[in-house]
Amino acid sequence: MVLFRKNFVSRFFNLIPLLIIFFLAFSETDFNFEKLSFLSFNLIYIVIFYWVLKNPDILGYGFIFLAGIVNDVIIGLPIGVSSITYLVLAGFAAYVRYLTVEPSLIYDWIVFVPSIAVTNSVYFYILRIFFDIEVNYITLALNAGVTILLYPIIGILFNFLSKIIIAQKNV
Repeated sequence: MVLFRKNFVSRFFNLIPLLIIFFLAFSETDFNFEKLSFLSFNLIYIVIFYWVLKNPDILGYGFIFLAGIVNDVIIGLPIGVSSITYLVLAGFAAYVRYLTVEPSLIYDWIVFVPSIAVTNSVYFYILRIFFDIEVNYITLALNAGVTILLYPIIGILFNFLSKIIIAQKNV
């Protein structure tokens, strides 16, 4: 019984990032504050980048793709747009993980900036060129800026969660 409880707790903590990404996909991607529109941010980008970079076994590419499909259906975008942008971001994180010798939150944050720029560019080009959907540049830029600024804070919280996950595996 004790072994079952430890195994259950360990598996539950491993599922938290996956539950977060699907919660965000089902509830829309951005956190928009109606009165403070300049404070909107894209938490799902932070979740994908952080967990693919730090522990890719927890958040697989198939789940990232599926979360993008769900997000497109919920928001009403053409199917696959969010999936492509999420996988581009995951690709950046995987490449950085491959190159990184000694991980650091500051280094990750610095690399997060061009990752978001390329991801938003892919998002923009897909919507604008292929589907002729208008994109508000200022809203997209502000959203990216706030997302980039929040990465270290959320990264610290995820570092804490990652330590709990590792501790639960070792128990």
